[in-house]
Amino acid sequence: MISKKDRSQIRVKKHMKLRNRFAGTAERPRLSVYRSNMHIYAQIIDDDAQKTLVAASTVQKDVKAELERTNDVAAAAYLGKVIAERAKAAGITEVVFDRGGYVYHGKVKALADAAREAGLEF
Repeated sequence: MISKKDRSQIRVKKHMKLRNRFAGTAERPRLSVYRSNMHIYAQIIDDDAQKTLVAASTVQKDVKAELERTNDVAAAAYLGKVIAERAKAAGITEVVFDRGGYVYHGKVKALADAAREAGLEF
């Protein structure tokens, strides 16, 4: 009998395939997205130095206070705006987008579009 892999295993495998294609550098760090059932997380990472330069999530009190819910498209769009503002404050204008193995649709797309509108280039 053939056993079927669950969605999280498939996502991790897709993410590893994506990570083999690109990495964040000091000049152009990686914007990584992770979403759980309750929250959305975004980090800007320099893979050469193995450091997180900027991070934002819907768990943080200042972000959570502005949101009605922490796991919908509106929350993802707000988080994209927040991560872009924090990146610009840190002097980061260009990033490589890492969708984390998720389909580029819904929350992931809303976060990316909001980050682009707020000034990040990718």
